[in-house]
Amino acid sequence: MVDDKEKNMKCLTFFLMLPETVKNRSKKSSKKTNTISSSSGSGSGSSSSSSSSSSKLPPVCYEIITLKTKKKKMAADIFPRKKPANSSSTTVQQYHQQNLSNNNLIPAPNWQGLYPTIRERNAVMFNNDLMADVHFVVGPPGGTQRLPGHKYVLAVGSSVFHAMFYGELAEDKDEIRIPDVEPAAFLAMLKYIYCDEIDLAADTVLATLYAAKKYIVPHLARACVNFLETSLSAKNACVLLSQSCLFEEPDLTQRCWEVIDAQAELALKSEGFCDIDFQTLESILRRETLNAKEIVVFEAALNWAEVECQRQDLALSIENKRKVLGKALYLIRIPTMALDDFANGAAQSGVLTLNETNDIFLWYTAAKKPELQFVSKARKGLVPQRCHRFQSCAYRSNQWRYRGRCDSIQFAVDKRVFIAGFGLYGSSCGSAEYSAKIELKRQGVVLGQNLSKYFSDGSSNTFPVWFEYPVQIEPDTFYTASVILDGNELSYFGQEGMTEVQCGKVTVQFQCSSDSTNGTGVQGGQIPELIFYA
Repeated sequence: MVDDKEKNMKCLTFFLMLPETVKNRSKKSSKKTNTISSSSGSGSGSSSSSSSSSSKLPPVCYEIITLKTKKKKMAADIFPRKKPANSSSTTVQQYHQQNLSNNNLIPAPNWQGLYPTIRERNAVMFNNDLMADVHFVVGPPGGTQRLPGHKYVLAVGSSVFHAMFYGELAEDKDEIRIPDVEPAAFLAMLKYIYCDEIDLAADTVLATLYAAKKYIVPHLARACVNFLETSLSAKNACVLLSQSCLFEEPDLTQRCWEVIDAQAELALKSEGFCDIDFQTLESILRRETLNAKEIVVFEAALNWAEVECQRQDLALSIENKRKVLGKALYLIRIPTMALDDFANGAAQSGVLTLNETNDIFLWYTAAKKPELQFVSKARKGLVPQRCHRFQSCAYRSNQWRYRGRCDSIQFAVDKRVFIAGFGLYGSSCGSAEYSAKIELKRQGVVLGQNLSKYFSDGSSNTFPVWFEYPVQIEPDTFYTASVILDGNELSYFGQEGMTEVQCGKVTVQFQCSSDSTNGTGVQGGQIPELIFYA
């Protein structure tokens, strides 16, 4: 009986803590219990019978299991992270910074209590020897770095590590050598696995992409590709093209081709062009949409051949340059060069044989042209698109005047394009020649400018003025297009300007520019057209 009283007291204690709905249900169940016991009769026999029957019923306190709990909160919700009161408390960021140098940091006592989330506690183990059960010797001979790891964490972050440590063919090694991955790239991958943070740099992103591909960390690999796409330019497009093919990243490959096609001459003259492999060289020389003069293509190929001779430890001779170029030489469309370019360039380079030089000269001059091994059909290049922002144009006796003032407009696009030049209005008083200084800026920084002349025939047509090289324009950012004209003071000007124009798959938005001192704005003025490649 004492035991039963103790049990009932415990149950009563829990019962008092329950919500009202649970209490009511418990009361109902207790009524049913009393009814059963009273029907059993009195006396010791009935008492024992009542006791045995009631013992079969669940105690009242079991009603706790019927409670509906609210949505569970994570530790970070319950215990929001607080900054340490003094410098003695080490933060995760400090651990990251210190652990990058692998200084075997020993966390403070009870360091687990400093961080409310498993992610933060896990991050403390990044590049930390504490509890490490494997070590990696990363990098080529002479440039290795020994890095600690924790098998469980690594296996959770990579299927390759899981197979390495827990698979059927797992090897129980305390030290693993990885000579084909750079230490900085391996650390970047470990930081992502341990800390759920992506830390990329321009000089290590390709190596990090290689590590992410090797160990099948797809989200890190995608971040590397996004980083490369946003930093893509004519200077690195050829190298990234080579790497994107190696890593089988078709989206990045397509972006590289867009830049190389539109800014071909800049890409071919870049130092990165000389670092590409032979297969990539061939693919570029075959490119039908390459927007470059053929003499520039020829000179770029010779520069690549010179560097390739150095890579192969060959003497820098004309014969060896031709040797490393091989059949790729015939992909250069030498017969499509301007005659002056051929005579003063390719013909005197020494790379062509005497017979080849004679045959190409005959190709230029003879009615009966000889057969050539070189491709004789000119490249198609890119067709420029024009975005016209006015619905009509007009002229008046007192407009549009110049005098050294600036006509300017701001624009933004929703896709990456390459501005090749502007379309400008000409004289409204017969034919005239204009001198035009065109300029393209982003947040005050000049991206491209050119000084040239154009001839207008007195019509209301627009006349193109080109930059030396197309200028790459990123989406969702406003750029400033400006021109200072010198010539006949009376010219046509645009009217009924539009704030948004759809040009094929590109949407262009316009807004007024504070640089405009000659009256050009969204509604009217000069710079009626943007000429671009997309």
